[in-house]
Amino acid sequence: MSEHRRKPPQPQGGGRAAARRAAQQPTPGRRAAPPGNSPSPGLGRADARRAGRRGGGGGGGGGRRRAAEPAPSGDGRGRRGNGRPAAKRFIDYPRAGKSGVRRWIPSWKLMTGLCLTFVGLVFGAVGVALAMVQVPSAQKASVVQKNVYYWADGKQMVVAGGGSLNRQIVPIAQIPKSMQNAVISAENANFYQDWGVDPMGIARAIVKMAQGGETQSGSTITQQFVKNTYLSQEQTIKRKATELLISIKVGATQPKPDILAGYLNTAYYGRGAYGIQAAARAYFDKDCNDLTPSEGAYLAATLNGPNLYDPYGGQGPAATPEKNLKRATDRWKWTLDREVQTHHLSQAEHDQWVAKGFPQPQKPKPATNRAGQIGYLTDLADNYIVAHSKISKAELDKGGYQIYTTFDRDKVAALTKSVEEVRKASIKPDVRDVDKYVQFGGASVEPKTGKIVAIYGGENALEHFTNNADYTGVQVGSTFKPFVLAAAMTHGKRNPGLGPQQSDSQRTLVSPESIYNGNNKLTLRNYDGTVWHDKDGSEWQQKNDGDEDKGPISLRTAMQFSVNTPYIQLGMDVGTDLVQDAALKAGLDKDQLASLTPTFSLGTSAPSAIRLAGAYGTFANSGKQVDPYSVEKVEKDGKTAFEHEEKSAQAFDANVANNVTDVLRTVVQAGTGTAAQLGDRPVAGKTGTTDGNRSAWFAGYTPQLSTAIGMYRVDPNAKQQEFLSMRGVGGQPTIHGASFPAQIWADYMGQALKGKPVEQFDAPQPLGVKVYGDGASPSPSAVAPPSPSASAPSSASPTPSKSPSSSPSPSRSCSPFDHKCKGGTGGTDAGASGGPGGIGGPGGDTGGESPSPTRRQPGGGGLFGGPNG
Repeated sequence: MSEHRRKPPQPQGGGRAAARRAAQQPTPGRRAAPPGNSPSPGLGRADARRAGRRGGGGGGGGGRRRAAEPAPSGDGRGRRGNGRPAAKRFIDYPRAGKSGVRRWIPSWKLMTGLCLTFVGLVFGAVGVALAMVQVPSAQKASVVQKNVYYWADGKQMVVAGGGSLNRQIVPIAQIPKSMQNAVISAENANFYQDWGVDPMGIARAIVKMAQGGETQSGSTITQQFVKNTYLSQEQTIKRKATELLISIKVGATQPKPDILAGYLNTAYYGRGAYGIQAAARAYFDKDCNDLTPSEGAYLAATLNGPNLYDPYGGQGPAATPEKNLKRATDRWKWTLDREVQTHHLSQAEHDQWVAKGFPQPQKPKPATNRAGQIGYLTDLADNYIVAHSKISKAELDKGGYQIYTTFDRDKVAALTKSVEEVRKASIKPDVRDVDKYVQFGGASVEPKTGKIVAIYGGENALEHFTNNADYTGVQVGSTFKPFVLAAAMTHGKRNPGLGPQQSDSQRTLVSPESIYNGNNKLTLRNYDGTVWHDKDGSEWQQKNDGDEDKGPISLRTAMQFSVNTPYIQLGMDVGTDLVQDAALKAGLDKDQLASLTPTFSLGTSAPSAIRLAGAYGTFANSGKQVDPYSVEKVEKDGKTAFEHEEKSAQAFDANVANNVTDVLRTVVQAGTGTAAQLGDRPVAGKTGTTDGNRSAWFAGYTPQLSTAIGMYRVDPNAKQQEFLSMRGVGGQPTIHGASFPAQIWADYMGQALKGKPVEQFDAPQPLGVKVYGDGASPSPSAVAPPSPSASAPSSASPTPSKSPSSSPSPSRSCSPFDHKCKGGTGGTDAGASGGPGGIGGPGGDTGGESPSPTRRQPGGGGLFGGPNG
């Protein structure tokens, strides 16, 4: 072909389509030759085009191929061999049209796209995670609380109850705003604005943990709340990621005040205190709502590391008191400064608190220690709450209650000291085997209010688990006699000429000067003068202490020297059912009383020290009975859950009670209770000892305070539980109520009433008539069996009484260890024929044998809803 043939015009840009159209346009005057090799003669246009696409020429003669021409430069994307542009890739990497290193360097467009894609994926993953994650239920440990017990003066006694952590949850309204602001300023200034997380803080924590460095906290208050409430305390990336997601969700769904309250109630402040209320008590011995801004600033500082901020030192060489004090002072000052910076505290207030100096906390002391008497006190309060409120034992065990008791810590300490001094001076189990297993119990009650102000439950509540001030099964002996006298002065001696059921108008009121036979081994008679027989037809001859014959003796003198025979006969003349009624009206509990046998009047019953002190308090209060109680009120979540309501009843006519008191004063002034004298302070009381020397008591009172002290021996580890004889204990031949019990009583009462005014009892007025019991008549015929006509004239009292029934015959068929059987067979000290009550029945101060002890199972009707009381 001609070498001067014009070439078709080359494309000048405009894209692939323009280039393609330009390539297909024929040259003017001549047919355009196909690109590539010239077509062989004889090939059609289609064949030539196909051959051109294949990159080959073709002629029939198969001429030499022509080298392909380089692709023309255009938009830099390259072209195929036929001159058409290559297909565009979605991600241009490695970069087309670049060579060398530039081919492998991503473009800015690619980098921007990758970054946006990554961010989108992260947000998408977080969104999916947030949609899927659920806020878990709060950990049990984070919601279980302790109960806080308070002394009568409002000071904290102990923290006890459910859970292992010292925590009491309080609502945000009870947390001072200054305390809230101190924590927010020091820990999370943007708390009310953030989403619940601090991304930079999270990043720092992850980097630190990945590098194996010091562990970091979750930074925000919300994250700390989530960690304390919903998660464990482990320091792992997985836990941190979970915390992050839950914190975002909690921050978006829960009110900020609730989150802040949750954090302040679950955070650890040191000294075993979890939550702001426990911390306020641990450091400043006050409720959290009484914290000052300065004290709040210090407690906010402890959250940074309590071990290093307690001024009294912590664990480790870096936590000395000196170093901790400096750290605490600096952090406290910094927190106040920070509050000013965050506009939570004015500069003037700041300067005021700084000028007052660092708020020195109190010395650390155990908050949950139930040793000594504390455990007995809290158990007593718990039992009372369950028995007298709608709060169940299960609810109480969950904790969260503030329990305000009646216990006076000075009086509790004084009673403990009095008992322990006697124990230390006289009870020496290492020297005398008989001194082993000696137990003391006691209780002190205010007669006018019923408040139990002190108890002695045993040596240590963590070692001796029975509360000796509560029900123990120990018989009280002759301390029961005042109830016999009260019944006789209230209802009177029955007319022997009438039937056993008589109204008060048919009876004769008995004066304390009435005369009864006080001889030893006196044959017991029915109210009508006939000899009393048990169901086997046997008679009963009552013994006196020391087998002494006292002859005709007044009831006052018989009480003074604890002579048995007059009072067992007086009980028969009045009726043991009315004696029981008098004991119940005075405040004893029916479940703690023995069965109605003749020796019931001599103290076969086993009321607790608390009940006995309360019943004697009825006499001190001129016959007005008030039930003993140990809890003033109970609060939870700032609301009152229980509050004691005082109830009283006139158990006896005031003159009856005053006459009983007058007789009991004789006991202390010149009788068996002289060891209980308190100088010029009037005292009324009664000693009591059971047969075999198995228990000894002294119960007595002044107008302000009634106290009962008991002593006994029992081996808590013995398979067969029984009370043991106390003969030889403390180096003494026998133990009476006039010995150690009266000594403890006097020492304690002297301390408890120190500084109190000396009050006098109400003066008694003459009451009843001087009657003569069987064998005590001044006439010579008194020795003969009395006839019904020999009885004293009936009283003209118009007040009818409950119709008494005759005293039932005692049963002697009970097993000695059957605690449900309140009769019993005679003991070795009661005579061959046995006694009509108990196991031989108690005597005056040594007569009759007490039954073996039993430990009642829960149930019954004691002071606190069971045998306890």
